[in-house]
Amino acid sequence: MIESIWVEKYRPQKVDEIVGQDGVVERLKGYLKTKNLPNMLFAGPPGTGKTTAALALAKELFGKAWRENFLELNASDERGINIVRGKIKDFARTRSVVGDFKIIFLDEADALTKDAQHALRRTMERYTGTCRFILSANYSSKIIEPIQSRCALFRFSPLRDEDIKKRLEFIASKEKLKLEESGIEAILYVAEGDLRKAINLLQSAAAYSNEINDELIFKVVAKARPEDIRDIINLALGGKFTVARERLRELLITYGMSGEDVVEQFHREVFRLDIPEEEKVKLAGMIGEYDFRIKEGSNELLQLESLLAQFTLLGNPEKETE
Repeated sequence: MIESIWVEKYRPQKVDEIVGQDGVVERLKGYLKTKNLPNMLFAGPPGTGKTTAALALAKELFGKAWRENFLELNASDERGINIVRGKIKDFARTRSVVGDFKIIFLDEADALTKDAQHALRRTMERYTGTCRFILSANYSSKIIEPIQSRCALFRFSPLRDEDIKKRLEFIASKEKLKLEESGIEAILYVAEGDLRKAINLLQSAAAYSNEINDELIFKVVAKARPEDIRDIINLALGGKFTVARERLRELLITYGMSGEDVVEQFHREVFRLDIPEEEKVKLAGMIGEYDFRIKEGSNELLQLESLLAQFTLLGNPEKETE
């Protein structure tokens, strides 16, 4: 996929180069010194460095022979028990020629079925002398307890904006892009701590222009500017339902947004409004209700307009009883 080109091109090659995960890096460096690893479980949100950490670890342990001693599988593509009985077992049963063990990296391991996880647990026990397992999961709670108890747990947290910003500026300088401050802020708003998403978005925007600003970013990602969303909410709360409705329709046409995207942005921006806390609570409850309706298959435009109507009634309660 073209979106992954820059992610691979600018992926850190050493554990020391991983940013925003200082605690994880320190622990991994300790294992590198001893040249020995336990089975490990990397848990955390997408785009925070789990795959990068596994690859960097293998490259530093095995050097040029890392590809022969490192097997990467994506459990979301191959979820069943056959993947454990086939590829994993075949790779695990042979010894490494450059070290004491090989490494199997199982990405998105929380997508494995329960039967597959139990088979994996037995494989981890049987081949502990020749192989180490690194499991990556967004939700560690979806990994069965017998596997969790056999792994050292590493928790990856969402990256700080300043860490993502530095990486984006580094890539922009290498690719000779003019990355404006407004463009960086827009990418940070959309990425929400996910560096992979941020890099993919920068690459997508660069396909259109070498000058990256917020307008280009929001068009590429099909999201509205935060201030536009807040304006619509404020118009509705101020009793200007018809104007808010027209602005909403303009956004849907301009950015090609889905109903779920709009509701998600409504939810984010509600908490940035200058309104009393109790009103934010009521708005959040309304948004949750309409998000459910849209996900259940209701007409998106009708539901969004109905949500704006509820905002208007909340902002003008006397209208409800007239």
